[in-house]
Amino acid sequence: MTSNGPGARERTFTWQDPAPGAATAATMSGIDFLHAMMRGEYPPPPAAMALGFTLDVVEPGRAVFGMVPAEYHYNPMAGLHGGVAVTLLDSAMGCAVHSTLPAGARYTTLELKANFLRPISERTGPLRCEATLLHTGRTTALAEARLTDAAGKLLAHATSTCLILPAEPAA
Repeated sequence: MTSNGPGARERTFTWQDPAPGAATAATMSGIDFLHAMMRGEYPPPPAAMALGFTLDVVEPGRAVFGMVPAEYHYNPMAGLHGGVAVTLLDSAMGCAVHSTLPAGARYTTLELKANFLRPISERTGPLRCEATLLHTGRTTALAEARLTDAAGKLLAHATSTCLILPAEPAA
């Protein structure tokens, strides 16, 4: 859906090919890869670039993302689109899980539940999304995330079950 009529705005962003980083990620523990990405050795995922997410902190079982809501994140009611908030929550929870995985292991989201507690807009200011790993089993992991404003007010909460995919044997 495009419109070049009155009030039209434009946004441009760039990203790098994620394939080289993904290939290298398979040879590093999850936390080592995430730290290398934070140091700029590997580019952030294109989705993070498109939406303006930053990975600010990563520790074993914990990840903190930041984001500043902007008009280009809006739904038709001039508020942050719920899908943007869920993507931020899912990204943080996935990184919390990934931070505990050995080299070659991967994960994918099996189930995600989100609760929206307050509206979010540009006026909300910077957002912080902190995710923690609650439980890891042999094949699944459970994480939760809290999305807050700069004053620590809870805006949204989510939980996620992730499938852990073990490293594939060398051919």
